Amino acid sequence: MVSKTRVPGDLWEKLRPIAREMRHAPTPAENMLWQHLRRHQLGMQFRRQHGIGQFIVDFYCRQAKLVVEVDGAIHQYTVEEDVVRQEFIESLGFRVIRFPNEDVLTNMDGVLAQIIAATNLPNLEALDKARE
Repeated sequence: MVSKTRVPGDLWEKLRPIAREMRHAPTPAENMLWQHLRRHQLGMQFRRQHGIGQFIVDFYCRQAKLVVEVDGAIHQYTVEEDVVRQEFIESLGFRVIRFPNEDVLTNMDGVLAQIIAATNLPNLEALDKARE
């Protein structure tokens, strides 16, 4: 059985170089957040620039069925596209949370607290660990 979240092979061949480029050239906010999400620092594995359906999401946690998006200036011009994209991802059973670049850059503790809450971790020990 093929997973609904998996990108079809022929489409993934087209998306793979885009995802790779996005991983190698993240925005400052994406890079900053990734430094706190990588290596199970919040108690769960996150992937970055991960394909779900026909889309590439910024951060993805399979265990929590969570997608984290960091929105830069371009998202001011793609509001309708973002709504369709989010509705599709949510229709697959994922929760999507979004943060403006500014929040990630200036309020990392608040962003991490919201991500931890969205993963349904039993306590905030992960936040203390992520701050280290």
